[in-house]
Amino acid sequence: MRLLTHNMLSCNIKGVTNGFPLKLEADKWVTKEVDLNADFLRGVFPKIEWSALVAAARVLGFAELPEQADASMLSSNDFLRRFHHALLELHVEEGALVCPETGRKFPINKGIPNMLLHEDEV
Repeated sequence: MRLLTHNMLSCNIKGVTNGFPLKLEADKWVTKEVDLNADFLRGVFPKIEWSALVAAARVLGFAELPEQADASMLSSNDFLRRFHHALLELHVEEGALVCPETGRKFPINKGIPNMLLHEDEV
């Protein structure tokens, strides 16, 4: 699971009002090289919850993203490389996503998060 995916997921358990961002617990992660596409990064940047991306990247040991970011930084190749690495090259293979409100854990197995709800959670 890429951190791009993590940044788009939230807990949809019935009654949950604060299901984003999911806390990331990573037992195994890998880096998979991907070609940098600056146009894609510039387009997706406004949709990214920056603080959630920074927190998730730090869980994976990548602390090279600034605490705050704005669109003016997208002209820097150095910033684009760091943003690209965190968003698209870090892959969580095993672990869990944890609802910030209920503590419910959604497992990540073989890079796929299982967000299916139990019958009583719908």
